[in-house]
Amino acid sequence: MDNKEFSKELEKRTKRFSARIIRLSTKLPNTPEGRVVRNQITKAGTSIGANYREANRARSKADFRSKIKICEGEASETQYWLEVIVEVNWLPWKKIKAEYEECSELLAIFTSIGKDL
Repeated sequence: MDNKEFSKELEKRTKRFSARIIRLSTKLPNTPEGRVVRNQITKAGTSIGANYREANRARSKADFRSKIKICEGEASETQYWLEVIVEVNWLPWKKIKAEYEECSELLAIFTSIGKDL
């Protein structure tokens, strides 16, 4: 797979991840605290794909690097919120495990891309 194909596939993958995070967020409690976490995880989880799409349309290598670092940070933040959701017993591990693992893979990909620049 060449770089262009990889980029297109990763854009699709991050978009699917965004949808998964949105669906997961609807399962959180409708309390003040639940709404805060829902907002945070939705922002972070959907920002990964949005920033990656922007990175692929960057005007410079520095702009690309900056967007990739944002993707990395947002993936890490998404993992954090998934951990919090389990910690406060809003959802069991088995309900968020797939999203957590996908987020871990995305984090590893963006970390690797960032190091290669």
